[in-house]
Amino acid sequence: MSLLESIHQPSDLRALQRPQLDELAAEIRQFLISNVSRTGGHLGPNLGVVELTLALHLTFDSPHDPIIFDTGHQSYVHKMLTGRGGEFASLRQKDGLSGYPCVAESEHDWVENSHASTALSWAEGLAHGFQLRGETDRTVVAVIGDGALTGGMAWEALNNIAIADDLPLVIVVNDNGRSYAPTVGGLSRQLGAIRTDPRYEQTLETIKTQMRRARFGRTAYDVLHGMKSGLKDILAPQEMFSDLGLKYLGPIDGHDLDALTEALELAKGFGGPVIVHAITKKGHGFRAAELNKADHFHTVGRIDATTGEPLSAAVQATWTDAFAQQMMEIADDHPDVVALTAAMLHPVGLTRFAAAYPERTFDVGIAEQHAMTMAAGLARAGLHPVFAVYSTFLNRAFDQLLLDVGLHKLGVTVVLDRAGITGPDGASHNGIWDVSLAGIVPGLMLASPRDQPRLAEVLTQAVETSDAPTLIRYSKEKLPDPMPAVVRRDGLDVLSADEDADVLLVAWGAMCARALKVADLLRAQGITVSVVDPVWGLPISPALVEMTRHHRLIVTIEDNLIVGGLGSHLELEMDAAGIEVPTRQFGVPQRYLQPATRNEIFAEIGLTPQAIAREVTETMTAFIEAPTVDAERFRQ
Repeated sequence: MSLLESIHQPSDLRALQRPQLDELAAEIRQFLISNVSRTGGHLGPNLGVVELTLALHLTFDSPHDPIIFDTGHQSYVHKMLTGRGGEFASLRQKDGLSGYPCVAESEHDWVENSHASTALSWAEGLAHGFQLRGETDRTVVAVIGDGALTGGMAWEALNNIAIADDLPLVIVVNDNGRSYAPTVGGLSRQLGAIRTDPRYEQTLETIKTQMRRARFGRTAYDVLHGMKSGLKDILAPQEMFSDLGLKYLGPIDGHDLDALTEALELAKGFGGPVIVHAITKKGHGFRAAELNKADHFHTVGRIDATTGEPLSAAVQATWTDAFAQQMMEIADDHPDVVALTAAMLHPVGLTRFAAAYPERTFDVGIAEQHAMTMAAGLARAGLHPVFAVYSTFLNRAFDQLLLDVGLHKLGVTVVLDRAGITGPDGASHNGIWDVSLAGIVPGLMLASPRDQPRLAEVLTQAVETSDAPTLIRYSKEKLPDPMPAVVRRDGLDVLSADEDADVLLVAWGAMCARALKVADLLRAQGITVSVVDPVWGLPISPALVEMTRHHRLIVTIEDNLIVGGLGSHLELEMDAAGIEVPTRQFGVPQRYLQPATRNEIFAEIGLTPQAIAREVTETMTAFIEAPTVDAERFRQ
């Protein structure tokens, strides 16, 4: 039996001898490479925290001492050490092991943490809570990467933690110099200085040694202490943590188990807030990951476990690729266009633009709120910013979109990648809230292109709009074949039309192809149908409202929440216009979606063409009295 197979709970680690722990670390890395290469997932971050996670569980008594992982995608090793290694074949699959901490999986997971910069707030709340309950034997640990420290929420928490002198809280800064891409900003440069400047620790050690050897009066001590502080400011400005009043230990080699364990033991015994600064390497121990300069295998699909090469067939162009191409085509004709990203330059498709126009590209780190308001400032100065971000991360910048961009009627374009149902990463990463949130911003224009020609069209329109915010959303799926309109009428694209159609299907973006399949199924049942894509769905087009007058049933199909989605906006406008045609809305129910493939989730929530057609058929049968319809066919 391997050492890893003998670990069922963290306390099992304490039965191992020191050489066995090194052997276990090697087994863990091989296990990660072997398993994640088959399922896909966050490989690089977990390879980098093997020794750190071992040290955490050797030092602290989980779950009595909560360990909170910021972002959470680096929790695979933690899962293995808490009895879940046997479930890794189901990683990020329906009813399988979550790719993030999951309260339902284990008592060792305190928080379903999957967005950055939140762990310190969670940890402070837990630590204060235990104090107030008189549970003085518990220490809370927060593990946060320096990428997450570029997020303002983390610093709001640090500002409060710094004044809680007796709070039993250990903050581990997992400093690998990266979030997804290399971490950017002043904080990153300061942490970088500590990684690379050997003089700091050497100088401080010399001072401490000399002070131990000699007897100094108070004045001499103060002089030496002042020298230390001055050298600290010169050689290691990142000691801002100490300036905040937080005890600081480090930097420590994040792959040296002895050094890590010793530092964590010291931090645990301090009795107040302590920062432990560990330097790790993303992808450590897997040469293919270490050599991957783009993201050190931050997240992978199915890959060869030896070479790291992808195992999938030829890669089809994605929406991200199409956006990247269109930004390049726009750039020359629109010199006022600038691009922003929040630590996701490559994932959102801005790499080419940044290479060609570095002075027009801004990567602000994991700070979506800052990016949105900075975009407002750029627009106010006469430029047109394009902020490309995953849909799920727009949630974090909603206040800035509403009051800094929208209130000022500024020409800012927000491009939402990974909109709609994304799947395996679970509830936090589905982009199903953007329409509902953005739809309440007065004057905002929101488009969801169905194919590459429409993306090119709406992006060009967006960057030429200077008096209102514009949002463009698209999915993570492969780019579909073009879907030309039968006719364009008042800005609406009619994709399919029967004369005097009973049903009007309104769909946009990734749901247009699905709507066309629904139409075919309905026609097979003798129901006449027209399919229309508004392209710019919000605000609702008056032409679309008028079109609804001439049908017996209006059906909307979208991959956003039904609540506050395109369909609900259309129904409100129909009601205001006195149109009493019944409507059926198909979209995402108001609940958190668990990990599964995109198609599995569509089937679960009734968004397959067959399920939609069956519901529409039954509605026609029950309320419109269409006796020729064979509803039973759709049940088979």
